Amino acid sequence: MSNLDLRPEGRAALTIGEVARRAGRRASSIRYYEQIGLLPAPARVAGRRVYDPDILRTLAVIETGQRAGLSLEEISALLAASPDDAAAIDRLREVAERRLPEITALIERSRLVREWLECAARCECPSLDQCPLFEDPALLPGRDDAGTSGPRPGRRQS
Repeated sequence: MSNLDLRPEGRAALTIGEVARRAGRRASSIRYYEQIGLLPAPARVAGRRVYDPDILRTLAVIETGQRAGLSLEEISALLAASPDDAAAIDRLREVAERRLPEITALIERSRLVREWLECAARCECPSLDQCPLFEDPALLPGRDDAGTSGPRPGRRQS
């Protein structure tokens, strides 16, 4: 059935399976996006969904937005903009400016977690009770309250 039906513009329509394959998505994801209004309802031929090839670009926008950490609601607002909507780029900037501090904080937290795990991987303590990795978190990893180097977590202190 794929590519058999022609759209009025002369472009081949795609089945949901073909769209899923080309977009690297599951058909169930595409149906879900339709259900929540992120994608428009497709035309049907003999009861089967058929899509214009432009759906692939829309799915690429959705995937990019998700990778950037946008919610489906935020992505939906961006997709709802008409092609000549100059304010759409302003909305994109607003979303980016709002999300950037969140992502920056997440990166910092991830860096601290990585440092803690690196210390834990080098730990030579005989028990968790004696391990400084489980002491005051403000002192870890390897910092005192002033932010300078302190005892090396995970090392036995003599």
